[in-house]
Amino acid sequence: MATAEKKKWTERLADWFRGMKSELKKVVWPTPKQVTNNSLVVIFMVAVSGIVLGGIDLLAGQLIRLLINLFGA
Repeated sequence: MATAEKKKWTERLADWFRGMKSELKKVVWPTPKQVTNNSLVVIFMVAVSGIVLGGIDLLAGQLIRLLINLFGA
């Protein structure tokens, strides 16, 4: 049998695909309901984060405008 150094690239590639197929059989895939629930949670959190960051940006902009008006630049 050939050692790892002496294997042709095609044999190494075939071994890699066999190993990948073996590992993919071990994966526990989520159900469609879990995917939907997780997606909704992500969309909700992105929306909440956007609102919070937008609010912080709005407040920071107003604070900077106030400081510029107070100290006249």
